[in-house]
Formats: sequence, structure tokens, C-alpha cells
Amino acid sequence: MKENKETSLIVPVTTGFIERRIKIIRGQKVLLDSDLAELYQIKSKVLIQAVKRNIDRFPKDFMFNIALNEAVSLRSQIVTSNIGRGGRRYLPYAFIELGVAMLSSVLNSERAVQMNIFIIRAFVALRQLLETHAELAAKIEKLEREQKEQGNDIADISIAITKLLKEKDRLRSAIGFEV
Repeated sequence: MKENKETSLIVPVTTGFIERRIKIIRGQKVLLDSDLAELYQIKSKVLIQAVKRNIDRFPKDFMFNIALNEAVSLRSQIVTSNIGRGGRRYLPYAFIELGVAMLSSVLNSERAVQMNIFIIRAFVALRQLLETHAELAAKIEKLEREQKEQGNDIADISIAITKLLKEKDRLRSAIGFEV
């Protein structure tokens, strides 16, 4: 019996699984080369080598190399090591949604095509989620503005009532005879 390609990862691949790996760098939603390599079940080195062989397919708006200061902020998520100790010796590449889509043509495997479908769905789901949050934020802002206006109106009414009560006490004449 042939094993299903999507379930061959130790952790099942779902849209949520991929969404958790999407990071925002330079205001762009990206996936790092190491995360993509894990999803495609290849080494990062192989992925980058395939990209470099087809570099004309990856303009700067499809992928970029992460700067050192950006890598430092991601250090808890990306394990970097000294050259003498093995591991990553270069700064990671970040692939924007378009770059991920292009990877399926560079990595000619069934796994790459299937993972790209999952990844593109994750990007779309994340985009929809962000749009929903933007709509909710606008509604909350509108409610806060209305609440502030109503608070101001209530304060004005309270001041007016206080003035009326003071005037009423002042205008009231005393009962009885004046001596």
C-alpha cells in the first residue's frame, strides 16, 4: 500500500501548521527557506541550490535574503551556529507568496506541488484573517468614538441638572415670617 504524501511528515501538514511558520518581515508575509525545506522534505541547501540555478525566476519581490539585524530578531526561531560547529552558515532567505508559488516550478517533485497548494491556501487564509481583523478594528474604533460622544453628552446633561438644582434652591423662598 502506497503511503500518502501529505501524511509522510511526522507532524501532519495543515493550513494552520503552515500559518504558524509564516512570519512578517519588512512588512511582507514570508516563509523562511528552512521551513520550506522541512515542508518539502529536502535540505535547505538543496532548496537554495535549486533557487540559485534558476535565479532569473526569483526577482527581489519574490524572495530576499534576510539582513543580519532581522536574523537577530528571529534568533529564537532560527537556530544559527558558528561556522566551526556546523549548521547554518548563511543568512536565511525569505520567500514571499509569489516566490513560494515559483518554487513548485523549480522543484520538480510531486511533494513540492502538493506543499505549494497547502502553502498558497495558508497565505490566502491568513490574508482573509487579517482583512477580518481590520474590519473588526474599524467597528471597535467606531463604537469607541460613539461611546466617547455619548459620554460627553451625559457629562453635559449632568452639568445642566446640577445647575438647575442649584438655581431651584436659590430661588426657593423661605416658609414663614421674616423678622
